[in-house]
Amino acid sequence: MAESKKYEIAVSALPQYIAEQSDPAKDNYVFAYTITIENVGTVAAQLISRHWIIADASGEVQEVRGLGVVGRQPLLQPGEVFSYTSGCQLDSPVGTMRGSYQLTAVDGRQFEAEIPEFTLAVPHVLH
Repeated sequence: MAESKKYEIAVSALPQYIAEQSDPAKDNYVFAYTITIENVGTVAAQLISRHWIIADASGEVQEVRGLGVVGRQPLLQPGEVFSYTSGCQLDSPVGTMRGSYQLTAVDGRQFEAEIPEFTLAVPHVLH
């Protein structure tokens, strides 16, 4: 099997606008997002840390780095799925998030899993 297929993690995101926690009059927009992480490789791997790049419509970019996700560093066996929900606040009704997870396989190899860019948007703001 190709070496790259041994260390392969699939990441998907489902964002949601949280109207009851937002205050558009004060440029405060709150979003939740559910991330699903699946080990599609053949070697168990532990998620060690995360790196997020968050951009809003005004061009402001934030970078967030930290250990684990929602206080956990899950160990994913081949075929195993881990999901969690978190959130962020923007100063505009539209933004994007993307980034990566840093993982360590049980054989000691360190690798990254890309978090594909996804859009955060207040409903009906985008066509």
